[in-house]
This record gives sequence, structure tokens and C-alpha cells, in this order.
Amino acid sequence: MTDFAERRRMMVDTQVRPSDVTKYPIIEALLAVAREDFVPDAQREAAYADRNMDLGAGRALIEVRTLSKMLDALDIQRNELVLDVGCGLGYSTAVAAQMAQMVIGVEEDEEMSGEAQSQLAEAGADNAIVHVGPLTEGAAEHGPYDVILVQGGVEVLPDQFLAQLKDGGRIAVIFMTGALGEVKVGYKQGDQISWRFEFNATAPVMPGFERAAAFAL
Repeated sequence: MTDFAERRRMMVDTQVRPSDVTKYPIIEALLAVAREDFVPDAQREAAYADRNMDLGAGRALIEVRTLSKMLDALDIQRNELVLDVGCGLGYSTAVAAQMAQMVIGVEEDEEMSGEAQSQLAEAGADNAIVHVGPLTEGAAEHGPYDVILVQGGVEVLPDQFLAQLKDGGRIAVIFMTGALGEVKVGYKQGDQISWRFEFNATAPVMPGFERAAAFAL
């Protein structure tokens, strides 16, 4: 029988800590959430692999190194409201819920969103819900948010995400240019947002977040 708890500890020790992520709330959250419960059944044995996991429909569960470093840069606090865009089967929402006051996961795929809500309930994440709707629209009715976390590659970030962010809030995005990606954290002040580079990472560009193809004769 697979010892997933041991694999979880190994994930933290070999993928997270070596990436200079050592904040206690993040480590505790990653150890507390059973990642194998938030992946497709056929991929449970690969739940702790050090790679992006294909969820189908152009979507992926981003590797834990990337997620943990994004969480480290965002520094989520216990009194904060978090928007988790593209939550898939709910893993990132469950992890963030260990640190935040409330997390709103956004998922447009109805099958994935239903599974995510079920798994979050099973995990006891009673401070997390899944909003079903287009990823590119966020979830304005539950905001504004202290923190926004985008779970996939982005070429163009819709303006509404910045509108849903509180003044003084933070947003973490994996900006993709071809095969290269940069994680940046944006800090909102008034109507402006300033971006700071954090680290390099890659993830599949989520449907709806692609740059429009240039017209050529």
C-alpha cells in the first residue's frame, strides 16, 4: 500500500525546501493537504512527481515547487480573502485555505468544479468554495480580494482581475512567452499595479489567456 504521507514529506524535503521556501504556514499546509486526493484517479501514484500534471482540456496542476514559491512571494495572511483562478480539482484552493480566512476557487469545467467542491468538503476545507464560471472573468461577486493566484500560464491577463484586487492587494501570475515563463507578483496601489519578477517557471497557457494571433498578409 502506497504511503502517501511519506511521499508528501519527501515532496516538501526534496522539492519545496531546496527552493528556499521555508515559511512555516506554507510547509504545514503542504504537509496537511493530501495531494493524491486532488488529481485524476489514474494519476494518484504520480501525485507527488516533480512536474506539471495534465488535467485535460488544456489544463494542468502546476508543479508544487512553482506553487510553493508563488505562495511564498504572496505571503498570505490569516485574515485575507483569496481568489484562486483555475483551481482544477481543488488542490491549490485547499492549500491556500490552510493559510487564508477564505478562498474562492474559480473553475469553468463543471466536472472538475464538482469534483473540487466534493474533495474540499472531504478535506474539511470549510473556508473554501468553488465558483463555477469562465476563468477569464474571475468572481467579482465575492471580491474584492487581498490576494489573487492564477493556476496556469498567461500570455494576456484580463483587466477584470486587477479590478477585483483590493487596493494594496497582490496577484501572482506565470507570464508565458513561447516556452519561457516568468512568475511575477503585482502590487496594486490605487488604479495602478507594479510588477516584480520573482522566479522562472513554466505552465501550459490556460484557454482564454492566450495572446491574439497577429494578422499578417
